[in-house]
Amino acid sequence: MLCLGIESTAHTFACSVIKHSESKFYPNILSDVRNTFKAPEGSGIHPREAARHHASVAIDVLKKSLELSKINYKDIDLVAYSAGPGLGPCLRIGAVIARSISSFYDIKLIPINHALGHIELGMSLTNSKDSLVLLVSGGHTVILVFTNNRWRVIGETLDITLGQLLDQFGRYLGLASPCGAEIERLAHKSPKNYVVLPYSIKGNDVTFSGILSAAKRLISTSKFTVEDICYSIQETAFAMITEAVERALSATEKKELLLVGGVSANKQLSNMLNLACQRHRVKFNSCPISFAGDNGAQIAWTGILSYLKSKNSINISDSFINQSWRVDSVDVTWRRN
Repeated sequence: MLCLGIESTAHTFACSVIKHSESKFYPNILSDVRNTFKAPEGSGIHPREAARHHASVAIDVLKKSLELSKINYKDIDLVAYSAGPGLGPCLRIGAVIARSISSFYDIKLIPINHALGHIELGMSLTNSKDSLVLLVSGGHTVILVFTNNRWRVIGETLDITLGQLLDQFGRYLGLASPCGAEIERLAHKSPKNYVVLPYSIKGNDVTFSGILSAAKRLISTSKFTVEDICYSIQETAFAMITEAVERALSATEKKELLLVGGVSANKQLSNMLNLACQRHRVKFNSCPISFAGDNGAQIAWTGILSYLKSKNSINISDSFINQSWRVDSVDVTWRRN
């Protein structure tokens, strides 16, 4: 079985082809092609501009994905697309392309929750079995556990996400989104001069807007270096996340922690979570960095999992996008409780 996955929730348009074999239940990724919208320095992602980018690169990304897979459209059994959550104009580009391919070549169509894609690909690539999951990205900061056929949110951000904290502060410095990698680089240059920032955690829930406001004010005073403030932002925000995760591990008694999402590429975050797992005698898994960010493989693999269990696809007339599609509203029929 061959599935084409199309990802277009935010700044990245991506296509991937995954081959499923009954003898080896593991993502056989034949291709993974991405093209990312680059916002101007100091600017965030403008949905319409990102959608124009996706429309302009879609054909080339699709073509290259099929060429690397050494297949053509008629070989494809499933077309899966990211139906949400995400930016409306961007989601519509991916959905229209998926519908067109499905209709013209009579291929089964599968809508996929973007967050669920991060989780399911991460679970498979790390061979995780029954994990507490931390999903951190530009669009998500959530702690999840699987029970009663759904991934249940047991902790989340109450305002902006961890990725938004890094991006918004980076844009304040004049950087171009996404800013996480540059913030990490600047933090690494600091001699570990910690500047006190608001630390706000309520049970398993966190808030980051106070950190952002305080960091901006500190920049305007010129009393501290940019490197020291970047270091302090990471140390404070990551400590909050780690505390919430430790509390969730104690409550759920899970023996695995899985870290997924674009911010999972941050080495300091992984180091702090790994130390926490050692304290709790829990196995720490992190999605490979090459698949931490948005990609078509997460959509294709989750499409395969969904179809193999249900054998269901949707009609073109029933296809949809949902900008606010929460992962805890999706029935996951292929995973055991």
